[in-house]
Amino acid sequence: MSIQRFHTGPRMSQMVIHKDTVYLAGQVANDPTQDVEMQTRQILGQIDALLAEAGTDKSKLLSATIYLADIATFGAMNKAWDAWVDQANAPARATVEAKLAAPQYVVEIQVTAAK
Repeated sequence: MSIQRFHTGPRMSQMVIHKDTVYLAGQVANDPTQDVEMQTRQILGQIDALLAEAGTDKSKLLSATIYLADIATFGAMNKAWDAWVDQANAPARATVEAKLAAPQYVVEIQVTAAK
């Protein structure tokens, strides 16, 4: 059984590939000074880059879990998401309000994709 781990630190890997499935860790914005829409755009760019590194893309997304620090920002997050997602191949998705790892982060996104 082959398992590949990428961008691994002492606590976690940013991406794990097992067989033909790509698992991404929860992604947060590199510049958390931005609002939820801009943080979402940053995160989606990071997801694109990781999926490309794995040899896949957003059209192969299987699932997404989105964590919002404030569910009232759901519409602003969706503005960025809707502009990015491949609407012909939208993944199964859940969005929940959650306290994130640090107060400057207002959104975190975790996805799983097929290769």
